[in-house]
Amino acid sequence: MLKNMDSKELLEKVKSFSEADKVDLSSKEDLGIAVMNLIAIEEHLFFTYEKTKKQQYLDLLNETRQMRKKYLAEIVKQPEGEIWCTSKHLMAASMRLMEVGTKKLGEGDRGKAKELFDNAYGLWNIFWGLNLDLLDIKDVKMSEKEEGEMKFDESGKTSIFDKLGNIVNKILDCCRE
Repeated sequence: MLKNMDSKELLEKVKSFSEADKVDLSSKEDLGIAVMNLIAIEEHLFFTYEKTKKQQYLDLLNETRQMRKKYLAEIVKQPEGEIWCTSKHLMAASMRLMEVGTKKLGEGDRGKAKELFDNAYGLWNIFWGLNLDLLDIKDVKMSEKEEGEMKFDESGKTSIFDKLGNIVNKILDCCRE
């Protein structure tokens, strides 16, 4: 669907989505970041339990998981197949790539940091593309070059990641209150 739509059609779909549903997308984006952090907390509690074998860390992990499920359900509506789990893992992978990118940036490796940040943002955009019904997964096809680089192809067309990035930038306006 995304590959076959021109930019004007896509922006019209986004506009109609935003107007029809009156969705506060900046709040959904904030909620998405909160869910990412809850996933990270779950991971840390797991490792803390394994290192200490203290039951209370498993109890905290379970409480955190229940909270994460509750808030993820506010974003991931009526998931089919494995979309719920895919969404969770897209967020977790995005968060981890951001963290590693931040470490690389601190080490002075700007090139590696940029690569990690770009890939984290690509996963974030896929998450939103799936969960805002902007992306019909059966129609997603990337060229071999796009799969390897997630950049522009020889004809100047952008990849699915770049298209989703442009869409998400337009609809997830963090300054809109």
